[in-house]
Amino acid sequence: MKKLELSFACWNYDRIGALLDGTVCPKGIDLNYLNMEVEETFWRMMRHHEFDVAELSLSSYLIGKDRGTLPATAIPVFMSRSFRHSGIYVHTGAGIEVPSDLRGKRVGLPEYQLTACLWIRGILEHEYGVKPSDVHWFSGGEEKPGRIEKVALDLPKDIDIRPINANQTLNRMLEDGEIDAFIAPRAPSCFLNGSPNVRRLFRDYVREEQMYYQKTHIFPIMHVIVIQDHILQQHPWVAMNLYQAFVAAKEKVYEGFRQTAALKVTLPWLMAEVERTKEIMGEDFWPYGIEQNRASLEAAILYSYEQGMIHRKIPLDELFVSSTFESFTI
Repeated sequence: MKKLELSFACWNYDRIGALLDGTVCPKGIDLNYLNMEVEETFWRMMRHHEFDVAELSLSSYLIGKDRGTLPATAIPVFMSRSFRHSGIYVHTGAGIEVPSDLRGKRVGLPEYQLTACLWIRGILEHEYGVKPSDVHWFSGGEEKPGRIEKVALDLPKDIDIRPINANQTLNRMLEDGEIDAFIAPRAPSCFLNGSPNVRRLFRDYVREEQMYYQKTHIFPIMHVIVIQDHILQQHPWVAMNLYQAFVAAKEKVYEGFRQTAALKVTLPWLMAEVERTKEIMGEDFWPYGIEQNRASLEAAILYSYEQGMIHRKIPLDELFVSSTFESFTI
């Protein structure tokens, strides 16, 4: 029988490598893989619903489901995850040494609703007592002028946010001291280029992130995989078959990490890093599924609700295909 052909928009991660080279094949499905930067995938999926299966920002997904504007539902596969203490950059002349120093400061971000920014604001509030209303926000293009929110927002009245001018970039404003700090998933080029005017807020961010995980057991989720609802209605088996394939593809990455004869990844102390990660986070340190990720998912929902981007705390059974909550046992 002919397989079901589905377009699949996603960045080129190691954890889907086995799907791309055919080592793992989802049962009954032929994926037409579209390799794109995440920003393009998110924009086209949120604005135009272009792809059958797509990687999508968790924050954008929550907003789309809350408003009923996104005709797609997620499976608990998390393409991107990242601890975000490293994503706070400060101007060295702004007098910001600890998180509480951000109160009253001018802080830039590319889009208010970005998942990385959602997590950073939530962490600042819940771990350090700095609320979103304590900060003056500036939004716009990080490296190029003209970026706008991909999803229109209706934020609480106590949030002070304004767009930067059409010819400005947040990167230049940070380096020049026109803003005091910057939060984003992508490091600004001024920092990457070694500007003496910019540094991370948390100098030892790895230690901070490890302490955060040990306290909360949260490994922040950035991106989910969504499937168009009309496909799920016509072919409900697609969700579980894709989920199983993504799990199998991720296991191939773990298998590569266990090889000691030759390093699978271009990293000299790969084995030491994998061992250290397992000591802190366990054998399956990048888990898929609902229960293994309940704390992280519920935190993201809470932060989005508290920050006024969604209007209710959406139950997990409304966010993920029901068949992926359980599996068969022999």
